[in-house]
Amino acid sequence: MAFRNNFAPRGNRPSGNAPARFRRNSPHNVKGRGRRGEEYIDERKFINKARPLEEEAPYKHSFQFSELAINETLKRNIVSKGFAHPTPIQDQSIPHALAGKDILGIANTGTGKTAAFLIPLVDKVSKNQRERVLIITPTRELAEQIADELYLLTWDLRMSGAMCIGGANISSQISQLRRNPQFVVGTPGRLKDLIDRKALDLTNFTAIVLDEVDRMLDMGFITDIKFLINFLPKERQSLFFSATMEPRIEEIIKLILKPDHVRVSVKKGETAQHIDQDVIRVGSKEEKISRLMELLRKDEFERVLVFINMKWHVDKLEKLLRDKGFRVNSIHGDKRQNQRSRAIEDFKSGRVNILLATDVAARGLDIDNVSHVINFDIPNNFDDYAHRIGRTGRANRKGVALTFVPNRASGNR
Repeated sequence: MAFRNNFAPRGNRPSGNAPARFRRNSPHNVKGRGRRGEEYIDERKFINKARPLEEEAPYKHSFQFSELAINETLKRNIVSKGFAHPTPIQDQSIPHALAGKDILGIANTGTGKTAAFLIPLVDKVSKNQRERVLIITPTRELAEQIADELYLLTWDLRMSGAMCIGGANISSQISQLRRNPQFVVGTPGRLKDLIDRKALDLTNFTAIVLDEVDRMLDMGFITDIKFLINFLPKERQSLFFSATMEPRIEEIIKLILKPDHVRVSVKKGETAQHIDQDVIRVGSKEEKISRLMELLRKDEFERVLVFINMKWHVDKLEKLLRDKGFRVNSIHGDKRQNQRSRAIEDFKSGRVNILLATDVAARGLDIDNVSHVINFDIPNNFDDYAHRIGRTGRANRKGVALTFVPNRASGNR
């Protein structure tokens, strides 16, 4: 993906829903590299009454965006996005990142991590056009989301970018890299492929971001991450973000962060406190589908994300729901990237109000006003559950998450 004409455009500033400006090319299917195995989850962890938002003590910000000593055009772009006060992760990370410190950030999904690293890095590049930034993400969808936000923040700034993800035309990505863009956003496997082809040289990159590190490790990317880090110069700024902190993550921290890095943790428990969580007990497969359709017909189910474990089941359920008159689309790993992107845009725009997805959508989707998340299938592990339901109740809005579980009498999962 590249900014239009390989530079951020000038003129009327786009709205927050503007399309991404990194080019999206005709994709081909790329298989995943593995994921964490299935684990038992106590179904009581799927039940939690949301804490009323008014009961939460207001966060005391240490600054407002208008007060930051950053590029004035960047500041205007931040305001145009509707940002006035930083979220906690932004409030505690941005000043240190602006000072050039390495950051380890731990925060729940949907807390504004993307802007927490993009704002200081865009400012850094605005001061020196020779700076180069590498942003590594676990999924194509998250890469596209970051690219979209980067586009808005760099409006009217002469900055270029390339998006390097699997499922898209690699020749086009090589062409974009030849223009020496300041920002490269990509997934580990594709970045490694580009290095192997000698199309990507990381020796002149002055900053790196690892986003959703726990998910990258779940997907089996640890070898690729180590490979990429080996090509980076020792003198660089490193920003590292994860929703969880596990022993295996410490290994990557030692590889990438300086000993004096700043640790920021704003995590408030395993799942967001303003999401109503409950279970729905079902018996047969027929009853499960019937209950799903019953819920989807209710007026309050305005914009619904339904998670399903198997790709073939996504396709089957999509056809069934469409035949019943529901406005539905779907995404999963066997769909071409342009199909996945179109499905997400249709869901964002309201052309469809139901999106069926595998865990490819559990991270990286930042969609306003998802009223409900439904786990049609129980997720493989609790981390996946936390990230699934994190697609609703974003930006401190209230959300609802429902998980279908078997009747105790049936004993089936």
